[in-house]
Amino acid sequence: MIFASVNTRWLGEVLHGQDWPGRTLVGEDGAAAAWLLAQHADRDPSRQQTFLQALRGAVDQGEASPAHLAYLEDRVRVNAGQPQLYGTQFTVTDGEFGPWAIEDPQRLDKRRAEAGLEPFADYESRMRAQ
Repeated sequence: MIFASVNTRWLGEVLHGQDWPGRTLVGEDGAAAAWLLAQHADRDPSRQQTFLQALRGAVDQGEASPAHLAYLEDRVRVNAGQPQLYGTQFTVTDGEFGPWAIEDPQRLDKRRAEAGLEPFADYESRMRAQ
């Protein structure tokens, strides 16, 4: 728990001095690690929102993965009590495992494809198998 807050604070300090640590600066592994820190910064929603904004810019510049952005977008929305856009976040409600609410589910697979994600039915099947 304490490491999560230390890592969240560290990533926030990195962003204070520069843009998102993207592929050019830190390579694929480093960019993925930065995303994981942002994705799991749930205890600091304000900072997680800042990470989301920075990651959006990095995706626009080709420096980060659109799939990572989709996961973080959903995470931030779910933490704010809003429906998710990409169907990446699951929960247990009344003993039933399933996705958090999804905005405009008719266009879900279109959004997922644009972010480089597999169709929702395939993802949901994998999630339920775990």
